[in-house]
Amino acid sequence: MNNFQIARFRLTLKVLEEVNFPPYKGSVFRGGFGYAFKKVACTQKETTCNACLLKSTCVYSYVFETPPPKDSQMLRLYPRVPHPFIIEPPLEERQIYTQGAEIIFHLVLIGKAIDYLPYFVYAFIELGRMGIGLGRGRYELANVGRGLDIKGQFLLIYTNENKTILANPPVIKFTLDPVSSESFSEVQTLRFLTPARMRYKGSLTDELPFHVLMRTLLRRVSSLSYFHCGERIYWDFKSLIERAESVETLSSDLRWLDWERYSTRQGQKMKLGGVMGNITYRFSTKMLTGLLPLIKLGQHIHVGKGTSFGLGWYEVA
Repeated sequence: MNNFQIARFRLTLKVLEEVNFPPYKGSVFRGGFGYAFKKVACTQKETTCNACLLKSTCVYSYVFETPPPKDSQMLRLYPRVPHPFIIEPPLEERQIYTQGAEIIFHLVLIGKAIDYLPYFVYAFIELGRMGIGLGRGRYELANVGRGLDIKGQFLLIYTNENKTILANPPVIKFTLDPVSSESFSEVQTLRFLTPARMRYKGSLTDELPFHVLMRTLLRRVSSLSYFHCGERIYWDFKSLIERAESVETLSSDLRWLDWERYSTRQGQKMKLGGVMGNITYRFSTKMLTGLLPLIKLGQHIHVGKGTSFGLGWYEVA
């Protein structure tokens, strides 16, 4: 992984009219943002992406439809590949934000999508004019900070006063270094902050043996690297999965949480539940080599289905 890059942004909204969110805020941000992004980026708004002559060069098509290229060596039979962005909604339980309140959330861009930051910023400005949540409460984008590292240090690059995106600091570049014996801990606990939707043998699972997590994470990392970072990964996937199958689950309090959203594009309600809570695994040094760096990377790119909504967000506790 020589080219895998992500950029993390903190967006602060100032509420102009009361904003009322459903219990899972990611559905509102992702749904409204899609409309706003198409409004600012699409030149053929009355045409579907599939029928549009500009889809191969369109920013909206790349970000939201994300079709595999015709000459793709991966996922050629899939209509879409993983989106190059993640919206991490506020995790607080508060649902009503009154005038003057602040709403803070995060945006993660991956690979090529980092170059399209101005489109994302402009789309969130436009979404504020359109309004979000029940009653379409309006807001203004107060500022945007760009992450300097993965520990939450941010540099302000946009404010509502100057309305200009300042020069950006370097992106965060990931290299998967081997685990050193000095820093090794045989017990690792993962805390799922948002519902994680993972499939195994064709069905969503409410249990999470480590090999299921690793299979899902390997697919995601390799797809994001290939389609958005311009690099195909040649790892020994079979060996990594065999190691993962030997990892023991020590304890788990994972629970299934259902939430529902209405998709205007599909014209139907969608249930997007997943598992939340803590799960603890026991490793050996041999098992962990090559696995722990991937687990740590997964904290930042999420795992499973619905990651653009902020699903599959976990942290290594």
